[in-house]
Amino acid sequence: MFFERPESGDLAVLVHIDFNDPLNSYGPEECVELAISAGADPVAVVTGSRQKPDPKYFVGIGKLEEIMTIVVREEAQVVIFDHSLTPSQERNLEEFLQCRVLDRTGLILDIFAQRARTHEGKLQVELAQLHHLSTRLIRGWTHLERQGSVGNRGPGETQLESDRRLIRDRIKAIQQRLDKVGVQRDQSRRARTRSATPTVSLVGYTNAGKSTLFNRATGAEVYAADQLFATLDPTLRRLDMPEIGSIVLADTVGFIRKLPHRLVKAFQATLKESSEANLLLHVVDASDVSRNENIQHVNDVLHEIGAYEIPTLVVFNKVDALSDVEPRIDRDESGKPYRVWLSARTGEGVSLLKSAISELLGVDVIEETLVLPRDSGKFRAFMFEHGAVVSEKFDEDGRSILNVRLPEKDFLQILAKTGLSKEQLLVA
Repeated sequence: MFFERPESGDLAVLVHIDFNDPLNSYGPEECVELAISAGADPVAVVTGSRQKPDPKYFVGIGKLEEIMTIVVREEAQVVIFDHSLTPSQERNLEEFLQCRVLDRTGLILDIFAQRARTHEGKLQVELAQLHHLSTRLIRGWTHLERQGSVGNRGPGETQLESDRRLIRDRIKAIQQRLDKVGVQRDQSRRARTRSATPTVSLVGYTNAGKSTLFNRATGAEVYAADQLFATLDPTLRRLDMPEIGSIVLADTVGFIRKLPHRLVKAFQATLKESSEANLLLHVVDASDVSRNENIQHVNDVLHEIGAYEIPTLVVFNKVDALSDVEPRIDRDESGKPYRVWLSARTGEGVSLLKSAISELLGVDVIEETLVLPRDSGKFRAFMFEHGAVVSEKFDEDGRSILNVRLPEKDFLQILAKTGLSKEQLLVA
């Protein structure tokens, strides 16, 4: 497969090998999207099949010579393998092809490095990069295998050993800083738990439209684009929902098939927003022909981060790209919502999503007529502040009679703050 010659960017030859595994069979299309997202310009895709990877070059010598021919002809600067390579395979391939070689993990790390915006995101990316680099140092430093001078490095310490030590020290320092950020996030989560504010986390395959849906629902301005890993850093916003009050909506990093384990580990703190949520919104690109496979890949990651048992509402997004689908809520045999069809881009069906969230969070709502004592102005103010007053009138004694509707937890909190009891307020 060849492409038109690009005008800018690193020229890249992509390699995708099928190992005849029905459970992990997929095409090279995603690798092409990843390469473009990283800023490379694919000029050709080399495909093939094997029973298992070659221990030295990952591919056979015949396929390697085919790759070499294309690299020379297209004057490519980088060869990208849609697989994980061992350090020795990567080194051997670079020596044979005489150009840079990047595996799937390195490619995703490069994209992450470009997209991280927050301090925490940048630290997480650097941590994953250093872990990846630590196994590949010999590639870049074989010409520096010599003794260092006292003062710059330890006596008798080679350049390679020095660099490994520096990387270990840097990894330790980054991990300590991430631990501090993690403590702060845990404190925020505990505060939300104490206030009984439920958390709803958006998860899904990258480019399914999570950030667009997040923006549509909250009015935020999180960067969203039609590309893989358009956003990387987690974003939290408070959202007022009908009938149940406030929730916290969290937008997290998108998942992808064969997401390297070290990336999942590096982003464990970020993904904890999903693993400790009250409800997951699994956003799916309904127009993607691979949507069923993408759903399975997301479920695999949810298993890995311990979030698979959390109640999940599947959100089929991008129905505006389908000709025969209208926004709707699908319900199971018990009548509970399990899937919502909508378009985050146009806003169609977003109100249905909010209604489904309200149902699934299972918040008890009370509807009462209350007669307020004359000295209960503070209670009355709280009820109006929460938007709980449906109507108000006054009796002959000048007492306020409120028809209210609000979550039971909010009602009990207001009673506790004002020192009143429910019995004091109910109409006899």
